[in-house]
Order: sequence, then C-alpha cells, then structure tokens
Amino acid sequence: MAKNGLGRVPAIPMAARHMSYWDMFATWVGANANNGTWYIGGVIAACGFLTASTTLIVAGIISYLLLAAASYMGYKTGLTAMTLTRASFGLRGSLLPSVINLVQFIGWAAVNTFIAATSMSFLFHDLFGWPVYGKPGGSMGVVVGILVMSVFHLLSVSVGQRSVQLIERIGIVLVFIFVIWETIVVFKTVSFHEILNWQPPHNLKMTPGAAIDVLAAFNLAWVTAASDFSRFTGVKRNATQAAFLGANLGLFWFAFIGVIATIGTAITLNHFDPNNSDPSTIASKLGLGFLAMIVIILTSTTANAVNLMSAGSALTNMTRRLSLKVSLWVVTLIACAVTFLPLFVASFLTIFTAFLDGIGMVLGPEIGIFLVDYFWLRHRQYQIDDFTKVHGKYWYQGGVNWIAILVWVVSVACYIGLKHVAVIANSIGATFVVIVLSMLLYGLLMKFTQRQVQ
Repeated sequence: MAKNGLGRVPAIPMAARHMSYWDMFATWVGANANNGTWYIGGVIAACGFLTASTTLIVAGIISYLLLAAASYMGYKTGLTAMTLTRASFGLRGSLLPSVINLVQFIGWAAVNTFIAATSMSFLFHDLFGWPVYGKPGGSMGVVVGILVMSVFHLLSVSVGQRSVQLIERIGIVLVFIFVIWETIVVFKTVSFHEILNWQPPHNLKMTPGAAIDVLAAFNLAWVTAASDFSRFTGVKRNATQAAFLGANLGLFWFAFIGVIATIGTAITLNHFDPNNSDPSTIASKLGLGFLAMIVIILTSTTANAVNLMSAGSALTNMTRRLSLKVSLWVVTLIACAVTFLPLFVASFLTIFTAFLDGIGMVLGPEIGIFLVDYFWLRHRQYQIDDFTKVHGKYWYQGGVNWIAILVWVVSVACYIGLKHVAVIANSIGATFVVIVLSMLLYGLLMKFTQRQVQ
C-alpha cells in the first residue's frame, strides 16, 4: 500500500481476494432485489405494462454494461471506486465524485429504510393495534421502524465486507421464495390480459423518456459502487459477468413485480395512485400478510449493506483519515437521520422523484468521464503508486483535473437543457445522451491538450 501524505491506497492483492462467482452474483441480485426496485416498478407502471417492461429491459442492459466495465476496473486494480476517480478527476478533484457518492448512497439507504419502516408500521398494526402509516397516528410506527431498521443496519456493517457476503447469501434465498409467491398471488388476483391492457389515467401517464431517466438514475447508482466489491474477487468473470447478470436479474424480477403488482392493485381497486406503489401497501391490499412484511424488511437490509458500504468507502476517500469501519458507522447514523425527512418535509413520492432527478443529472457525466479515462485514454493501465503522490501522474493542477470538472459542469447543464427538449425528454430521455456527450467531450479535450495521456 502506497503512502505519501494524502492517505493510503487500499489496494486488495490478488492473494487476499476470496469472493466467488456466487458471492458476486448474490451481491448484485441482492442489491436490486429490494423495496426500492419494487417501488421503481410501481412508479414506471404509469407508462402502462408494455412501455414499462420495454424501458425496464433497455435501461437495465445499457446501465449494467457500464456496471460490468466499472467492475472490471476494481478487479484489475484492487481499488475502491472513489479511489479510482483520483486518476480522472485528480487526487483532490476526486472529492467531487466522492461527495456525489456519499450523498446518493446515504439517500438510497434512507429510501430503503423508509419503505421497510412503512412495512414495520403494518407489522406493529397486526401485533399491537397501532395505526398504519398514512392513517392518523400512523407516524409512530414508522418512527419506531426507522430506529429498529437503523439498529439492524449498524449490526450489518459492523464487520464490513464479510457482513455483506453473509447477508446476501441468506437473504437471496428468502427473496427468491417471496418473489415467486408474490407473482402467484398477483396473477391469481388479476389476469395477465387485464394487466396488459390496463392504461393509467391521462393526467398521471408517464412518457417513455421519463421512465428511462427514472430507471437510469436508479441503475447508474450501482455503477459508481462496482469497484467496491469487484476488488474482492481475483477472477475477471466474477467481476464482469456475475455483476451484469446479477444486477439485471434483481432489477428485472423485482421491478417487474412492482409493475404488475401496482397495476393489479389499480385494477382491483379501480383506482391508480403512484403514492401507493410501495410494497407494504400493495402487499397489504393483496392480502400477503405478516411473512411478506418480514421479507420486505429483510430486503432493505440486503440492499443497504451495499449502499452503506459504498457510502462508507466514499467518506473514507474524502477524509483519508477515518477507517472504513468508522466511516460505515458515521454514514449509517446520517442515513437514519435523513430517513425522517418524509415525515416532516413532503410526501415520500415527492422526495423520491426529486432525489432520482438529481442523481440522473450528476451521475451520468461522472461515469462517462471515469470510464473513458480508464478504457480509452489510459488503455486500462493505472499507476497505483501515483494515486497518493503530490506532483505525480494524477496531480494535474493543484491536485485537480480541471478538464474533468469542466466537462462534468457542462454535461450537467446539458442534462438540464435536454430535459426541456420535448422530443428527447419524452422519447429516449436525457441521461444516456449526456453520458455519451461527456465521454466524447472529455476524451477529445484530454487528447487535444495531451495531458497525462499515455
């Protein structure tokens, strides 16, 4: 491990890597087989079944090809995702992607915790007669649920990466059983023909482009965490293929269940309300009972094991003084505090959609920049010893690669602009267009200026 005043580079040597194909596959299935993915499916149900299913597949494949590429970087170098951004953004410039990752993964942890706490309010109703969330006095169950889930999360991150492996190995089996059960119950309630032909009310209908941007924001969050886990495997196939297949399986299955369960509930009740797309509300209305709520809570823990690990890695890269274990405790406590926001600020759906829009805006350019830097400009070769060297290869100007910062700012501005161009915003969305733009702009500017290019 290299040291030189800017902190150590925690590269994992090949001999110390023990994640198997199944471990990696289970990690990424578990990352997406959760409440948030179900909720996303419920949100894009506003497109209608065919459009929602098509955009789900297209956005998933594109996003997780990028995940496989980022995962390869971790496998080759043994470094965390945010440490790797020092090469493209500069040793000090990597603070920008680290802040983005810290905020987004704390946000995702809060999202999953809130949905799980909602499930716990239903459990408390069955056990103690407390009002469920959404009814007068229902906030008490959610508050207690948030605190209980936060204790679970503190326990899950207390032993670091090993806890992720253990949680995913156990959780993935129960998740599969639950999803199969959920699928059977939904199709017993309504027919596939009814789901296929259902259309949302015109005033609530979502365009394909809007759905792609929602899905892209959801999927791309994992791309910036890929190396945090692939650095623990010494086999390329585990890092790339297992990550791609696992993430897509978790996404397709759980989001698909979210789509059909939300549509099925709308048909059954003759009323569609995207605010009621969370799995707890749907499970309750479909009569899935106590066990369903337990599994929903478990999936929050499996997903947040990944979210909190990535947020902790980002914080460690930012401070370069805190150990990973301390960082994990810090981000878990912050996530607990953030989870209370929907109780006091706005509805959960309002905060969630604003959160997704912000993620899509800032993540796409970051991903385009660090992938092009590694695969095109550096030809898949980084000098790890220079990751902590002042005036080394990745120092640029004062520790910042201002070209990367400029491209990121311009790309974010383009995203905002494209969201107001109806022909793009309503058809293919702005996110993937901006990723391609950031790749081209960064690659060409770096080539033109001949800075740090081998």
